[in-house]
Amino acid sequence: MARIASSHLMPSLLVPMKQLRFGVLGGGFGRARPFSSSRISMSLRAGIVGLPNVGKSTLFNAVVENGKAQAANFPFCTIEPNVGIVAVPDPRLSVLSDLSKSQRAVPASIEFVDIAGLVKGASQGEGLGNKFLSHIREVDSILQVVRCFEDNDVIHVNGKVDPKSDIDVINLELVFSDLDQIEKRLDKLKKGKGKDSQSKLKASEDAERSALERIKLALMDGKPARSVTLTDFEKEAVKHLCLLTMKPIIYVANVAESDVADPGTNPHVKEVMSLASELQSGLVAISAQVESELTELPSEERTEYLQSLGVSESGLGNLIRATYSLLGLRTYFTSGEKETKAWTILSGMTAPQAAGVIHSDFEKGFIRAETVAYDDFVAAGSLAAAREKGLLRSEGKDYIVQEGDVMLFRFNV
Repeated sequence: MARIASSHLMPSLLVPMKQLRFGVLGGGFGRARPFSSSRISMSLRAGIVGLPNVGKSTLFNAVVENGKAQAANFPFCTIEPNVGIVAVPDPRLSVLSDLSKSQRAVPASIEFVDIAGLVKGASQGEGLGNKFLSHIREVDSILQVVRCFEDNDVIHVNGKVDPKSDIDVINLELVFSDLDQIEKRLDKLKKGKGKDSQSKLKASEDAERSALERIKLALMDGKPARSVTLTDFEKEAVKHLCLLTMKPIIYVANVAESDVADPGTNPHVKEVMSLASELQSGLVAISAQVESELTELPSEERTEYLQSLGVSESGLGNLIRATYSLLGLRTYFTSGEKETKAWTILSGMTAPQAAGVIHSDFEKGFIRAETVAYDDFVAAGSLAAAREKGLLRSEGKDYIVQEGDVMLFRFNV
């Protein structure tokens, strides 16, 4: 017998909402490679990184509710990664929840990881180098905070505000770390060459060796690993190394309150913007100080404060949208009387794959997906009304889920 899967009909079959994990750091380059579809059902991790005193922990504290990072004017004040979960702002969720008269609304969430700052020489163990680099290796994507504000009361680790220099420091440390790892791995592959010529692993090792040799050349030329074109088989072969320069990066230009309304006039932001364009990276301008001040205001006063600065929303929304865009992420919804829930998937996922994000059984036993576009759902007023008006479609296994789809899965296991 076919079964219907949705968050409001079968809560016992739902697994906890998969979180996107991000780490915050300062600096980065290159275009992100999209995650493989096999990864979406797992936690995606991203780290916030940056040189000391660029404002990364202030940003982390501001955007993560109940964040515990100790922001202070002292290098390495965040020695262990701090983790916090942030709900993804999406006004569509409350609209659907109200229309469905849901008992609760469950947003998608992002997990931010605040990683201790690094300095020049981190790849050789300077500062918190080795620990820092190992923490970055554990994340899937990086938010690199770059200082773009002047403040004599907040010392800069290198004595002056210089975004390009800061970015170069971090990029070089990541490159050096990857080069060291690749050279060790190539040496190991060379020593094992010919021992098991008939081994099932030979094809994989040959692909890995070929890919690493090309990546090594790119790194020696100052280019990130993600700039190298690899086949799917080669990507899989080198994935176990968790190369740092393979990770997607967004530059987060941290500006002063006075630059929030028009950050493009800030010469430091212009420099970062140029670098981001050249390196095909994401870029978001945000004021960590403003975000911090927002957390101290009652919700009803936040809008008024933002309007006084000449902006309509906090930087968190822009940051999350940029992250979604960089990683190629999309949102679909399930909605009913018990709950309305937002689910995060990769762009291009089919209906069965999207169902699998809720529970693997939904993908394995997928029959079809009753689907209606968000705008059509809102216009109709309910799922039942959408069905009556012919707006609810029955989609099969090849259907590519669209942004904002409201879905009800039918499956059999």
